[in-house]
Amino acid sequence: MKRLVVLSWVLAVVLGSVHGHVRRQWGEQVPPESRPHSVTITEFGAVGDGRTLNTLPFQNAVFYARSFADKGGAQLYVPKGRWLTGSFNLTSHLTLFLEKDAIIIGAEESSQWPIVEPLPSYGQGLDLPGPRHRSLINGYNLTDVVITGNNGLIDGQGSVWWDWLRSHELNHSRPHLVEFLYSEEIVISNLTFLNSPAWSIHPVYCSNVKVHNVTIKTLLDAPLTDGIVPDSCLNVCIEDSTISVSHEAISVKSGWDKYGISIGRPTSDIHISRVDLQASSGAALAFGSEMSGGISGIHADHLTIHGSDKGFSFKTTPGRGGYIKEVVISDVEMDGIRVAIEFIGNLSSHPDDDFDPSELPVIDQITLKNMVGTNISVAGVLSGIDGDPFTAICLSNLSFSITDSAYSTPWSCSNVSGYSESVFPEPCSELYTSSSNSSICFSLPSYSALAVA
Repeated sequence: MKRLVVLSWVLAVVLGSVHGHVRRQWGEQVPPESRPHSVTITEFGAVGDGRTLNTLPFQNAVFYARSFADKGGAQLYVPKGRWLTGSFNLTSHLTLFLEKDAIIIGAEESSQWPIVEPLPSYGQGLDLPGPRHRSLINGYNLTDVVITGNNGLIDGQGSVWWDWLRSHELNHSRPHLVEFLYSEEIVISNLTFLNSPAWSIHPVYCSNVKVHNVTIKTLLDAPLTDGIVPDSCLNVCIEDSTISVSHEAISVKSGWDKYGISIGRPTSDIHISRVDLQASSGAALAFGSEMSGGISGIHADHLTIHGSDKGFSFKTTPGRGGYIKEVVISDVEMDGIRVAIEFIGNLSSHPDDDFDPSELPVIDQITLKNMVGTNISVAGVLSGIDGDPFTAICLSNLSFSITDSAYSTPWSCSNVSGYSESVFPEPCSELYTSSSNSSICFSLPSYSALAVA
């Protein structure tokens, strides 16, 4: 079926077009009816019974939708049903729309997840040396793609992959649920992502990415499952979402050792707001440890964190190179956290033995302010690198209720320096309390300086 939505076509003419596709502001979700062409997955022979394999129908539907790229793009509509599929690619100027009670299910057979080369900024897969399995839904060198719906669901059926990882039966590194490479103007919204084999949403080498109003869940004992991982990306917005995973809810990355250094693609201009985060064995919001391309210009606010091993974690090691700098995290509520704030400089994981230990990372200008924490075991563990201290770590208006007497002190610091103001329990002496030192603290231009007015 080929259907032209006349109203949308008229609007496109009135508003103007560029190379045949409708102009729109980045980050603005494309409503389903705004694509002038629409097809339904059943038109390509798909069967939503949860048993029939629909990989070929998804591939054929996307191939057909590609013919409308210069005509305003197309929507691929997935109705109610359980749509079993292997890995498939998307195309530019496409909206993948999942109706209410529509579930895309990842096939359990590893053969349905093809093998691809490792990312150039990593040099190998995350689980094993060599290549990796391609993600369930993929985009490569695309522009203007929307994955959305009426709270439809994408289920990776990750338990089989978790079992293979635990039993050392993997032949290649696990796949993710959604991955975009070298793409721009990506919107992911109004969906639930369940049981990813590894990471749920992974934009890498991308720009202008918005993720909002999504729910991401895996079992809390699933090994090394992350939620959203902006990786060597520019201009990413994550808002109004709930993430509950085992490893790290949001993890900001930019490449691994010499591979990330040589590619040199930083992650910058990231905004995270109004998210509820849980990471049972990792950090709710993590930076690194793969950060060799650099991470900067991060603002996160209005976060709710609960039931996590760590609240915030900044991770690196000698040989990593790169930097994490110009980060502001504010307006946070935490409950049931083992370590509220962690800086660690000796996370000695490397893709191979061919790394240069003299490539030392820079951790500088990190501001954390306006936080309240209850049921906290340890307020902070701040451990830099001997000969390469972490600098300008600034804490302001933090109040943590420490409930675990098994730890001798609420703060532990080494090879760090910075500033603190209105922090309870009282932090380490390395974080000077003199107001004259507040000038070292970073504050984004649109936010007031941390120094007392």
